[in-house]
Amino acid sequence: MVLSGEKTIESRFSRNRCAPYGEIYDGDIILLKEVAGPICGLALARRIWSFDLGHEPLDHIRNRFGAGIRADDEFWSSRADALYATLIELDAPTSIAPVSCDKRDRRGWVSLRSRQMTFNFA
Repeated sequence: MVLSGEKTIESRFSRNRCAPYGEIYDGDIILLKEVAGPICGLALARRIWSFDLGHEPLDHIRNRFGAGIRADDEFWSSRADALYATLIELDAPTSIAPVSCDKRDRRGWVSLRSRQMTFNFA
């Protein structure tokens, strides 16, 4: 949905302050990776919102950003126990030729610094 432009806001909810919370900034480049697959696209982080859900009710986030997040009721119900949220307005999503990425852990989001980025271009 991101690469087609249907989904314009990526959302990450967690019980802990973990990436991307506090680690992504306006203008960052986001690598889009398939689950258990290669990196297949890029997008620009146009705007970032970080929320402490102890102070910002989940319903307010859903009402304000739900159209861009494009999630169903089950998605929102499953986030009811989250304590933190990061929302990323995506700009210029672009497909790229698949790039393998040796990521073997279960983290849904990884912040890379330039010295950490090594890719195998096919």
